[in-house]
Amino acid sequence: MPGQTSFDYAVIRVVPNVEREEFVNVGVILFCRTRRFLSCRIEFNAERLSAIAPTVDLEGVQAHLAILAHICEGGVDAGPIGQLDMPERFHWLVAPRSTTLQISPVHCGLCTDPERALEQMFDRLVRR
Repeated sequence: MPGQTSFDYAVIRVVPNVEREEFVNVGVILFCRTRRFLSCRIEFNAERLSAIAPTVDLEGVQAHLAILAHICEGGVDAGPIGQLDMPERFHWLVAPRSTTLQISPVHCGLCTDPERALEQMFDRLVRR
């Protein structure tokens, strides 16, 4: 299809207890190099997470998710990582770093509008 460009995306997951191998998808990060687009959508559903992990630190999880979103957005207020260029920020965001907040493997797709693709991915992979 004319006008399409490739994008990379990953799903943000909360894994409250790695031994149980249960997780809740809470967000999507999407990067489209040719359109200079990097964004994420996060929807934290405390009720869903509490159903599989009643003792999880909900405030701690929310705080870490807010940091991810802030770094994705970029800028001086997002600290040194947030000041990196888009490709570097994307690669930092999708790198493994935590047992509780995990990022899926990076997948790719094609789109004409990265913002719309992000919403579609978010609807399909996160929203219920």
